[in-house]
Amino acid sequence: MTDPTKAYMARSTLGGDGNQDRGLLQLAAIVESSDDAIISKDLTGVVLSWNKAATRIFGYTADEMVGQPILKLIPRPLYPEETFILSKLAAGEKIEHYETQRVRKDGSIIDVSLTISPIRDESGHVIAASKIARDITERKRADEARFKLAAIVESSDDAIIGKDLNGTITSWNDAATRLFGYEPEEIVGKSVLTLIPPELHSEEPEILRKLSAGIKIDHHETKRLHKDGTYLDISLTISPVRNEKGKIIGASKIARDISDVKRAQTALIQSEKLAATGRISAAIAHEINNPLEAVTNLAYLLTIDSSLNESARRYAQLILSEVARASNITRQTLSFYRDTTKPTYVSLSELWSSLLDLHRSKLQSKGIEVRRELDPEILVWAYGAELRQVFANLLLNSIDASHPGGQIILRAHMLGNDRVRVTVADNGSGMTSETKSRVFQPFFTTKERTGNGLGLWVSEGIVKKHGGSIRMRSTTELPRRGTVFSVTLPRVPSGLETESHPPAISEITSRASFAK
Repeated sequence: MTDPTKAYMARSTLGGDGNQDRGLLQLAAIVESSDDAIISKDLTGVVLSWNKAATRIFGYTADEMVGQPILKLIPRPLYPEETFILSKLAAGEKIEHYETQRVRKDGSIIDVSLTISPIRDESGHVIAASKIARDITERKRADEARFKLAAIVESSDDAIIGKDLNGTITSWNDAATRLFGYEPEEIVGKSVLTLIPPELHSEEPEILRKLSAGIKIDHHETKRLHKDGTYLDISLTISPVRNEKGKIIGASKIARDISDVKRAQTALIQSEKLAATGRISAAIAHEINNPLEAVTNLAYLLTIDSSLNESARRYAQLILSEVARASNITRQTLSFYRDTTKPTYVSLSELWSSLLDLHRSKLQSKGIEVRRELDPEILVWAYGAELRQVFANLLLNSIDASHPGGQIILRAHMLGNDRVRVTVADNGSGMTSETKSRVFQPFFTTKERTGNGLGLWVSEGIVKKHGGSIRMRSTTELPRRGTVFSVTLPRVPSGLETESHPPAISEITSRASFAK
């Protein structure tokens, strides 16, 4: 029986005022119908009253708890709390929304929020306390789940962005800052169109329409804008966000940067195109080579034909010279395409001669002078086609970096008896510190339209496979502006001298599949 009911019965027995009695009954009804546990106790901590909600929350009936110490509901490690609470009450202080834990009859621990008020007698002395206890276990679990979810969102490597159904950004994690460049305070509250290229703005109404219909969008590949204006290739997964009633109120967007994947796909396509072009070129070169041999023989016969006058024999000699040049080009085309299945001794001087002949038109068009300091006696044991690929990359990079009228220096010299150093130096534009730090990274290029960013990465792998090393130094400062690449190779690299095929598949092999 509650205190108000007891008081009402006492006043009825004593003939109390009817209006006051009705008020007490109303108060008793409110206490009994409350969803919160309402408990009273004296200043020694003994329970005086216990409503139905207290039974529902703690499991004890009023008969089991009235007259029992309130410590029955408190976990033993939290006993000191009760001393603190009683001291506050004795001083006439109210304790509001105090979150702690209590024990149910079955021994389970629940989270509660307590509001404890002193009860005073007619003279104002504190004689007891009323306690309102609210079970917040589910709320605490929900809060914990939200905190965990928030931690997951913040630690995600993918950009996770929230927006409302008007397309206004409402949340922004750290990965979104890394991907798009905006800090949360710069972008939250702005339209998501800030991130979308103008030519793709038509995507957003369709996305919002699908979200409003409850449709999830999975792995939508598109482009978005970085803060600095550069385009990003990204994959989007967009899900509708619902409130507790199931109504769609916004969207969560997960954005993953797939720029490297796209570049790899583009590089692979380019590689396949180049391979196909190489096969066609080799086939054409092979077919041309046969009639060229016949023409060569006929021209030679003309040069030794005594019946021809001197002028005719001179023309025949010119024919022989030009046919020999054409034949040399076809041989280069065939050797460039043909895979080298065995290491062999490679003359660096001859290798560079063929490369310079192949790229002579580029050198001449920019008026670039080439200084060659190549000892014709230097040979290295290597896979010729792969080594050619390395030096072709270095030569083309130097040509691209050189200004009209520039100079490229090619050197090869021995380092002791067992190593060779090949140097390719130009007096071109040079590289910035940032470019130098990334020059050997895959897909990094300063030639957006003509390069795929794989040449030096592949070259480094080939050189390492041969047991060598590749180094670079560069400056943009005059008077020493320019770039120098140094390739150091063993004359007979370990692992290559006895093998008839390249080493087993490795990262280097993977690199080569993307190479130009």
